[in-house]
Amino acid sequence: MTREEILSKVNEVFHEVFDDDSIEVTETTTAKDIEDWDSLMHITLVSEIENAFGFKFMMKDVVGMKDVGEMLDIIAQNI
Repeated sequence: MTREEILSKVNEVFHEVFDDDSIEVTETTTAKDIEDWDSLMHITLVSEIENAFGFKFMMKDVVGMKDVGEMLDIIAQNI
């Protein structure tokens, strides 16, 4: 799966989790860029991404992610 395909699938998950098809995440998107992205939504988002890609994030990765680009790096390493 290419990085672009991963990003496209991640965008789909964001649309579902935030119930907003207008959200367009990029590699530099952070929680500050999406109004409803709080700690509870982060947990939901991580869980849904795990389900979509069929793997589990390590806790250190979840805590350490600074932006979507880092999330893509972790996904690419685990699928």
